[in-house]
Amino acid sequence: MSKEIGCSKRTLQRRFKNYLNKAPTFQIKRNLNCYLVIDGTYFKGDLCLVLYYDTEIKYSQLYRFSDKERYVQIKEDLDNIKRLGIVIAAITCDGNKAILKAIRNSCPDVMLQRCLVHIHRESNIWLRQKPVNQHSVELKKIVNQLFQVKQHNDKLEWITMFTNWYDKNITYINEKKSNPETGRWWYRHKNLRRAAVMIKRAIPDMFRFLEDPKIPKSTNNIESFFGHLKDTLSIHRGLSHKNRRAFIQWYLHLKNRNRK
Repeated sequence: MSKEIGCSKRTLQRRFKNYLNKAPTFQIKRNLNCYLVIDGTYFKGDLCLVLYYDTEIKYSQLYRFSDKERYVQIKEDLDNIKRLGIVIAAITCDGNKAILKAIRNSCPDVMLQRCLVHIHRESNIWLRQKPVNQHSVELKKIVNQLFQVKQHNDKLEWITMFTNWYDKNITYINEKKSNPETGRWWYRHKNLRRAAVMIKRAIPDMFRFLEDPKIPKSTNNIESFFGHLKDTLSIHRGLSHKNRRAFIQWYLHLKNRNRK
């Protein structure tokens, strides 16, 4: 590169350093019909990036650096987004408790869509690739039919199928085991119960995309965005914590600029 533009490597390094020391100011783009996807991703050094991506205009409306996805911060971000003139039509997110709580308290009237890919992936992790327990086999079969829901009748059929399975196996799901010496107890079928309870709680917000086709049914678009960001950042593995943050800011800024 130094040969192509006719300057020394040291000059290039100084220029790059100046860029990283002057990260651009982020700008929100006013949108009266915003379909928001919220997700967080983690980098080395306890660095968490929470991104608020507008799929309607393909624009990152806001971001926050933190050490984890925190309720107070996410609620503050959502309040600020609304205060700056963005009208949120719907929000898609995974099952992170902090994000869910922030949405319910900041945007109680906004449609919430739970990420179907996350529900499918987490359920299959807990149920294992090849479950031997018949209850787990049955639930895994139901979960794997999740992406076949394309219209309202499919939704009713899937919910009925899951509800019938849940009601039939409720005693088994809640079966407990205890230690008489310590008095402590735990659920005997922990992973099966985790999958079943997660799905049961998510059902009211799993199929909002059927009410409005603009609502993303998953956070895949933002996860692929994160993947490309991390691949690009990995080329510059020697960056300090401060410069890594600045690099991410420049990346988000340039991606947004290309959307204008």
